Amino acid sequence: MEKNWRFVWQANIYWASCEPCTAAVFSTQVRSAQVNWKISTRRAIIKAVREGLPLDEWTRRSDYQRWCIEQLAKPRAGEKFAMKPEPLRLLQWGEELKTSLSGFVYGVREFALVPKLDKNGNPKLDSSGKQIMYRRRKQENVTHLSGLFMSDYDHLPFDPRELYEKTKQPGYPWKTCLAHLTSSGEGLRLVSECLLGMGNIADQQYLQAQELGMLNVIGTTGKHVTDNSCVNCDKFSFCPREEDILYIDEDKLFHI
Repeated sequence: MEKNWRFVWQANIYWASCEPCTAAVFSTQVRSAQVNWKISTRRAIIKAVREGLPLDEWTRRSDYQRWCIEQLAKPRAGEKFAMKPEPLRLLQWGEELKTSLSGFVYGVREFALVPKLDKNGNPKLDSSGKQIMYRRRKQENVTHLSGLFMSDYDHLPFDPRELYEKTKQPGYPWKTCLAHLTSSGEGLRLVSECLLGMGNIADQQYLQAQELGMLNVIGTTGKHVTDNSCVNCDKFSFCPREEDILYIDEDKLFHI
């Protein structure tokens, strides 16, 4: 593995260890057939439900049907799921396809190794009885920041590419390292280098939104237009498809 990296990645958002994300790792993930299928399927479902198109293509799938059975078997939640019409069930499935994607933590270069615990809070052991350690994605475990911040402009009322074009205007102060469409196709993720003397991540996001003319745009999410949860350095960003990457500066993105 390359010894130089700038941020970390997780195979999934729930329990995987945060490991160094090199250019090779990133390339493998964005080119993954599984990532492409999950994002493409979610977008197709959103489009079909929104436009009232036939849904048989997905409702006949065995993996969707198995997933429905699992939802119906859940205590309490299963009763609510049973009352949902098919379009809403499909949208929920599409959302779970998104949350099962691998992803990146652009704001952190390294998390400390901590013991992996079971549901009762006891350390997990491997077959030899040795304690299992991993790099947990939690702010208190951050040991080294990356100098990057990620902004999430989602549910835009216009083509997200138009927002990206604004980052190329003369005088725009941030260095863009990565720009890509979100999994819904309706938003833009920007990964930028933090500017010295411009405050913390929340400050830089606010100033960036102001610079891009996004503070009062109806249709976006969050107090300052970007997703509020992105003010944390340990924010997880779902993996995009390679074809949804609008811009990438590999030298700035992967090397400090």
